[in-house]
Amino acid sequence: MADPERRWCFADQLGPHFLDRKDQPVLLIESRAVLRRRRFHRQKAHLVLSALRHRAAELGDQALFVQAGTYREALARVRGPLTVCGPTSRAAAEFTAGLDGVTVLPSRGFATGREHFEEWAAGRDGSHLLMESFYRGARRATGTLMDGDGPAGGRWNLDKENREPPPPDGELPLPTPYRPEEDAIDAEVREYLDAAERRGEMSFVGRDGPRRFPATRTEARRALRHFVENRLPTFGPYEDAMLAADPAMSHSFLSAALNLGLLDPMECVRAAERAWREGAVPLRSAEGFVRQVLGWREYMWHVYWHFGRGYARRNALRARRRLPRWFAELDADSVDARCLSSVLRNVRDQGWTHHIPRLMVLGNYALQRGWHPAELSDWFHRCFVDGYEWVMAGNVIGMSQYADGGRIVTKPYAAGGSYINRMSDFCHDCVYRPTARTGEEACPYTGGYWWFLARNEERLSGNWRLAPQLRNLRRIDGLDDVVANERARRRP
Repeated sequence: MADPERRWCFADQLGPHFLDRKDQPVLLIESRAVLRRRRFHRQKAHLVLSALRHRAAELGDQALFVQAGTYREALARVRGPLTVCGPTSRAAAEFTAGLDGVTVLPSRGFATGREHFEEWAAGRDGSHLLMESFYRGARRATGTLMDGDGPAGGRWNLDKENREPPPPDGELPLPTPYRPEEDAIDAEVREYLDAAERRGEMSFVGRDGPRRFPATRTEARRALRHFVENRLPTFGPYEDAMLAADPAMSHSFLSAALNLGLLDPMECVRAAERAWREGAVPLRSAEGFVRQVLGWREYMWHVYWHFGRGYARRNALRARRRLPRWFAELDADSVDARCLSSVLRNVRDQGWTHHIPRLMVLGNYALQRGWHPAELSDWFHRCFVDGYEWVMAGNVIGMSQYADGGRIVTKPYAAGGSYINRMSDFCHDCVYRPTARTGEEACPYTGGYWWFLARNEERLSGNWRLAPQLRNLRRIDGLDDVVANERARRRP
């Protein structure tokens, strides 16, 4: 008979904070069906399996590790009652709720509870639940970066100070990001995935490569320490900047470890705050990082549950184009636009790029072209090592594609080539010119921006933040030619 307190931990619940005590018996399940159902990035599949198997090896006899075709098959081999922390997907939550002998506990791995968000949301009008307001409440609730009753430094948000373009010499003088060393478990995982592909049981996108992200608690803590000491000081100023030769910039590479449950979010937040209070990093860098973790990450978690299952199907702009094959297959070499080619190559080669290329290169292009938001959300889920359904619902459906009609952001994140030129070095040596709307040198982002506005003029007419752009729309010389050129464009 299994210990009545055995804790079933999913593959994104791998840290010690998912257990009630250090010696608690654990159940870990590796389900082949998860990787058979969808074409994940090869490096994401590797990371998840590596993390799960490393956790099983760490726990030894404390863990019952079951490898099976499905979760249901695995559970049939387990005797005795189980407890499980609330899963991170709606499907998993419904599955666990319907199981006899399984007690579902409140979710863990987040700094704020569901009741905290619902109480906050109930005080709003229900249509505009803006992250900034939630973020301030989370700061107050956790006492993070606070001086008494007010924010440290007198301001809640230092985002306006954190929009510097990349250094003019195209380089940040930083050590390379933390990289773990692969071991025998990684070799075993790679052999397993290779064999599954050869048999046709699984299919992946992207390239295999050395594991770049933490798969253990020890590695994750090292990565956090390395970031705070070496990269956090310059994170703030350059968090929105992009460099073709440096996809890492000052970013932390911690999102995958957080979403696997290897790090607790408040652990990361406190480390950044402590570094600021000790004078090791400027406030704008500490606040910028805290806003990413305690603001956006928490907010996206709650939005996923608050808006319900139908949210992922929202399509306010009636965007119905299918993702083109070159994008779906990460065919970066077939793309001429240097920004999109570079970012797509990063996704292909490592399953990751930081938040601004995701939003303003990948998401911006999809928004302009009218790609189906649910299909794009699924692509982000599968192709990024830190991608999960709950992550992408708000980030893609709501923020990137404006498919919810503005329930969480005040305007679409659409921008032309001038923005990319200002915030990156991508436009250098590109075959397109960021200021050109027509002709062979027409930038697909610049022409695409005006095509997006023209196509959605009526739907966006009530958005006050876009009023100046919409007024200028009919003043664009050759607008019909711009629209026709972009509609006919097969690839950038």
